[in-house]
Amino acid sequence: MGRIFEKRKHKMFARFDRMAKQFTRIGKEIAIAVRQAGPNPDYNPRLRMAIQNAKSVNMPKDRIDAAIKRASDKDMAGYEEIKYEGYAPHGVAILIEAATDNNTRTVANVRMHFNKGGGALGKTGSLDFVFGRKGVFKISKSKLSGKDLDEFELELIDHGCEDMAIDDEDVYIYTGFTEFGSMQKALEEMKVEVTNAELQYLPSTYVDLSEEQAQEVLDLIDRLEGDEDIQTVYHNLK
Repeated sequence: MGRIFEKRKHKMFARFDRMAKQFTRIGKEIAIAVRQAGPNPDYNPRLRMAIQNAKSVNMPKDRIDAAIKRASDKDMAGYEEIKYEGYAPHGVAILIEAATDNNTRTVANVRMHFNKGGGALGKTGSLDFVFGRKGVFKISKSKLSGKDLDEFELELIDHGCEDMAIDDEDVYIYTGFTEFGSMQKALEEMKVEVTNAELQYLPSTYVDLSEEQAQEVLDLIDRLEGDEDIQTVYHNLK
């Protein structure tokens, strides 16, 4: 019984840890959105998106409201969005989005993570040929019941839909970077409930490695994702 409990406890705390990191990441997204365009989501599309993403990971309403209130305080330090680029072992490209109130601390930590993980921090723009920025909208299939998905895709092409992928539970809509706002507005006008919406960096090429080599890369990614200043880590490991 003791060993079973320890396993369950480990899984429970791991889930709580992931949840806490999600809340921290989205809290920063909310803060940046408020700083850019104010605390009213009716007039701030980025804040509407951040609130929707918060709800999708079950972030409590009081925490969402508190994040908006803190960001509205002019005496509070704001977060700066920074992008870092580099390579993991075996030539895997790594692109990092960070939100920090101390760039000196963050770049030092990122460089340390790369060095300890056998990688190297590169120059900004060095991975522009590997990653393209795309809008990704996730919608539960249950929210589209009664819709013909082929017709739905055709309708969305006019608003910038480049591709649509479907799995057992969800529909994913992909747009170009500049069409993200148009798609967000179109889905709102259609009253389609979006589970999650983000601008992501998607790779155009992938690196195929052995299991042992891939684990070295994943260890570095885990190290980076554990840093409190890092929002998202993208890579082109196959």
